[in-house]
Amino acid sequence: MKKIVSIFKNKEIVGRIFFTVMILFVLRIGAAITVPGVTPKPELTDAMNSGNALAMMDLLGGGALSNFSIFALGVSPYITAQIIVQLLSKDVLPALTELSKQGQYGRKKIEMATRYLTLLLGAVQAYGIIQTMKNSSYIDFVDNGFFTYLYIVTILLAGSMLTMWLGDQITEKGLGNGISVIIFAGCVRSLPIQIRTAWGKWITQNQGMGSNALIRGSFQFFLYILALLAITAGVVFFELARRKIPVQHAGKSGQTASMARASFLPIKVNSAGVIPVIFASSIMMAPSVVASFISAEAAGAQWLQIFNYSSMYTMPWFDGETWQMPWGAIIYGVMVIAFTFFYSQMQIDPENLADNFQKSGSYIPGVRPGKETERYVSKILNRVTCIGAIALAVISLLPIALTLSGVFGSDTSLAIGGTGMIIIVGVCIELNNQIDGLLAGKSFEQVQGGTY
Repeated sequence: MKKIVSIFKNKEIVGRIFFTVMILFVLRIGAAITVPGVTPKPELTDAMNSGNALAMMDLLGGGALSNFSIFALGVSPYITAQIIVQLLSKDVLPALTELSKQGQYGRKKIEMATRYLTLLLGAVQAYGIIQTMKNSSYIDFVDNGFFTYLYIVTILLAGSMLTMWLGDQITEKGLGNGISVIIFAGCVRSLPIQIRTAWGKWITQNQGMGSNALIRGSFQFFLYILALLAITAGVVFFELARRKIPVQHAGKSGQTASMARASFLPIKVNSAGVIPVIFASSIMMAPSVVASFISAEAAGAQWLQIFNYSSMYTMPWFDGETWQMPWGAIIYGVMVIAFTFFYSQMQIDPENLADNFQKSGSYIPGVRPGKETERYVSKILNRVTCIGAIALAVISLLPIALTLSGVFGSDTSLAIGGTGMIIIVGVCIELNNQIDGLLAGKSFEQVQGGTY
């Protein structure tokens, strides 16, 4: 309570909160404006509740794809471009590698390259989405050839760039990382809808069907809320879990025991965040996008269903029989684990870490500087990432498993999304840390000014 009072007494924090809310309000207005000339069909809403790659894009766009609005692309092209540039900066393209080592100037150049790549990827992705949705009968528009597609792609691309710019404004003048906050708003938006749907399905519909049906529905609703809270608690634990490696510094032999305990290198269990899930979803959608460039027949090919992780893939068996396997979900889970390992190595580079330790005179007790430190950190990182990758795969596959199992019947919108929870918890922790920093800075200024 005292912290809330301190927040409202701090004009800077209140101003940042107000600015962030206003930007999100603008985004919600844009998300309600459908692209002119395009008519979304009811099947589009059903597709957004099925847990497929389009649903992940809708999540990244704050729900703007569900009615094919001008902000339908969201920040997805920018995230994909950012990941590609980061990958190329790791000794793949020497020019980008050199820029990454040139401080502020290099970061500005890399950011500019990321934005140019965002334009290219956004145009490709917009055309792929249009073709995919048209072939799936999710949207309807008058097709007058090249200029019709150019018109729709331009609107979607402009909306994506405007969304990215608004995110930058949040980062600069608001609270938290703008891109993360935009995705966070889309995840939070879906929670009340899910709870309201669950209440209507298990409480409202059973009110006129006798006491036994009402008791059974109430119990189901209670279990649903309990599962939601359990997943939230698990994600919070997963996000805050760290492996602390003790670190000592040369020339500081006089430090106290408490200082020695406080000096450590924290390695998060989920150091990759939700990036592997986003990247895996983009890769899973790539075959459909590529096929849509070829022809409508290619986009509707049966073999593409193997990349649909929200459905079972039917295969032939002996004697004319068939059997089903969730190949899409399996491929998706494997890719999430692989990208978690890969991105964790990018976030915490053991080789650079060992070099920085050696330059600054820091060392891990019992481990020699240099190559031995690099091997030790790599071993710890791989063990921690193994736990994090499995946990991330389980959380991201949870709504898919619930959908395929039919726990919620035909209403797949009730599937509890673990991916959204990871984003919500991560952004909440980030916002809390930023507010604590602003409050601490204000307190320091008051002490320096002689207030206390």
